Amino acid sequence: MSRSVVDPEQALAAGRLVLVAAESAGAVEAAVVALRAMSLAARELGDLQAAERHLRKAIATPGAPPRRVAQARLSLVTVRTERGHPLQALRVAALAWAYLCPLDRAKLDTQRAVALAHLGRYQEAIAACDRSLETLATAPGTVDDRRFLAGGLLNRGLVRAYRGDWHRATQDITACLEISRAAGLAHLTRLAAANLPFLAVRRGDLAAAFAHYRAAEDTLFGYPERLATMRADFAGALLAAHLPGEARALLSLAVPELEASGAHAALAEARLKLAQVELLTGDPQRAAEVAARAAAELAAQDRETWLPLASEVELRARLALGPVTPALVRELAECAVALESGPACAVAAAALRLAAAEAALSIDDHPTASEQLGYLTAQCRRVRPSAGTALASKAQAAHLAQPSPTPPLIRQHALALEAALQEDSTGAFRAVRDGLAEVGGQVDTLDDPALRAHAARAGERLAAFGLSLAVRGGRAEEVFEWSEHWRAVTGQAPGGAAELGLPSAETRRIVSVPESRAWMAGPEGGPGAGDEAAEWLRGVRANLGGAALVEYVVDQGALLAVVVTEEHVRMRRLAEVSSLGEAVVRLRYAMRRAALDDCPGAGGDVASCGREVDQLMFLPLADWLGDRPLVVVPSGPLYTLPWSALPYLRGRPLTVAAAARAWLRARTAPRPGRARPVVVATAGPDLDEAPEEVRQVLSHHPGGHEIEGRIAPVLRALGEADVVHVAAHGVFQARSPLLSSITLADGPLMAYDLLGLERPPRLVVLSSCDAGMARAPCEGAPLGLAGTFLAQGTACVVAGMVPVRDEEALAVMACFHEFLSAGQSPARALAEATAKTGVTAFACFGAGDRPLTH
Repeated sequence: MSRSVVDPEQALAAGRLVLVAAESAGAVEAAVVALRAMSLAARELGDLQAAERHLRKAIATPGAPPRRVAQARLSLVTVRTERGHPLQALRVAALAWAYLCPLDRAKLDTQRAVALAHLGRYQEAIAACDRSLETLATAPGTVDDRRFLAGGLLNRGLVRAYRGDWHRATQDITACLEISRAAGLAHLTRLAAANLPFLAVRRGDLAAAFAHYRAAEDTLFGYPERLATMRADFAGALLAAHLPGEARALLSLAVPELEASGAHAALAEARLKLAQVELLTGDPQRAAEVAARAAAELAAQDRETWLPLASEVELRARLALGPVTPALVRELAECAVALESGPACAVAAAALRLAAAEAALSIDDHPTASEQLGYLTAQCRRVRPSAGTALASKAQAAHLAQPSPTPPLIRQHALALEAALQEDSTGAFRAVRDGLAEVGGQVDTLDDPALRAHAARAGERLAAFGLSLAVRGGRAEEVFEWSEHWRAVTGQAPGGAAELGLPSAETRRIVSVPESRAWMAGPEGGPGAGDEAAEWLRGVRANLGGAALVEYVVDQGALLAVVVTEEHVRMRRLAEVSSLGEAVVRLRYAMRRAALDDCPGAGGDVASCGREVDQLMFLPLADWLGDRPLVVVPSGPLYTLPWSALPYLRGRPLTVAAAARAWLRARTAPRPGRARPVVVATAGPDLDEAPEEVRQVLSHHPGGHEIEGRIAPVLRALGEADVVHVAAHGVFQARSPLLSSITLADGPLMAYDLLGLERPPRLVVLSSCDAGMARAPCEGAPLGLAGTFLAQGTACVVAGMVPVRDEEALAVMACFHEFLSAGQSPARALAEATAKTGVTAFACFGAGDRPLTH
């Protein structure tokens, strides 16, 4: 029994020998104990079916002592829960209770807590753990006692994590680690450590989370069911942190393993998470199918409280697939009511009511929309008595003091929609601003760019509504300021919203509401003409230095361009986003074909596709742009556009920025004290021309030196040098951009490995395929290798946007560094190198219009 949790394979073999001997000798009690030990060992090894089979044989053994049968039932509680039958597990526990001593009852409570948690009865689960731990803390201290003490702490910590009590959850799991290590319970230590990635994500430390995950993978190797459960839990944390792409990668590994091991409870939860991922990553049809299967599995497990979560995914998938019908609106509202009665589902319920209201508005069902919005905004309309007015009763006082059940962001969105229904534009703008202030307050607490970007997505629909209000007003300055306001909320740059004059999270807590809105408060309550916004706009125009800034925005499926020059701010509607997206895809495909040696004529296709994109994006603006250098702020499908391939931009300095404020910050930042920048270069494996590329790059920078193409030296150089050039294979992960990487000799350098850089280089050159590609969860927050460098403080990144042949990369990079060392800005150096070599695979990001030596 003791060996089953220390060395399960040895315990399983010994159990078989004891069982054979006990059955031969007619020793019933020994046979029951051996079967229980074999079950525990099988469970540790992930064979839940064998574990249940052994326990049921023990329980059915004729003449077995009642206490031993009860102990077998104690162990069966967890196995039945993990196999997807938590309600049956509680019934098994009830049968065991009367025949157990107080210490075994405490151990049974730790198992009951697991079943209660799977049923969503979190408060009862914590109470069971509390009772158990009180007894186990004074137990004799056998290995089995310490195992249950540590297991009780682990179970309570996980339940607290489900409820969002991260501090106490961390305390419990840390205590579990200490006890299990001291008792030599290596396997339980692994299980506790496997929860560290989950907790690190919820604390906002994504770099630590992935480091913990890699360590947990190593320690759980050989225990497929445990490893799969850890992956599914980690995926749930990533999903809650709005990282669906990363969650998908883990769930794709976890679900098959959980199916194979028969861990039906964890499998149903993992499948529900996968359905949510499919919905968030744009496949509503698949989301509906997976959610329906998860719902069937949860229903079979009597987990009724989970069913509304599966229904929510199915309904949102139907909403995305369309069309909206009165029946669908009614089902959305009914599901919101069901979610409100479930554990920890208040936010999901409110969000679904808002979705129901928007769906009702889309079919002109104003009464239903008003009903749903009224529920969400009821707290705001409560009339509080003035000073000196007596309250009718204590109940009324308690009612008025009760916090609103609606999250602030959703409530402000509902208020904005209500105001718009009443043609109250001032009230609508006010509600949008207040709602985005809530989002900004949450985002400001996060340092990691991916977490910031995905957390900001909660306000994306509200921001789009505010932008539509600004576009309807028709003033280019207001649209530009509103777009930048939202990018300041989502943005990756240090300083965040404060760089626009927006109040910081701390300031928002101490200033009055009218003061916190002043930066955008126009005379009619609209998003423009505030003194601070006007001053900031003057700063942008003053720093353009003869260039033009083009900020693209998306409004209701259409692409608009706001052009800012020293003289004017103008706006023009261009094309449908869908048409532009298709044109960008055609251009990228043509360039990929051109990169292959066996595709004659592909060059003509590239030129033709480039002219098509020009026609949609730049030619309508030609009269305003002239021959000026450009700063471009992309939107929608433009984060994957290979800019240098557009004929209109040939030979023209161009820098691509996440936001105007990010460009302005980088352009005006103070320079380091070194007169001559420190330049290093490195080559990755399996590229014939990479060593020669490094040699030619360094020939243009006296004092520059080569570093070894391994992860540790490259990370060290990234923290010390001013210019870092990397010639290596690049991989962009569209679904999981933080898993994008550069291939080095000892493995991939991931985007999330860059999150710890404290002093990033001023210029990073990634001579790699697709290294400049990005996915933007919301405007102003492009995620990928280049985006991560910029988020960490690098002023400029030059990176590949499409596949490029080795010899072409060598040619353009040699020219680029020749012009760069001559004093040209990175943007101008790349433009001239591109024009000279005809290689259009690279783009310049950040503040590329500022020379390194000036």
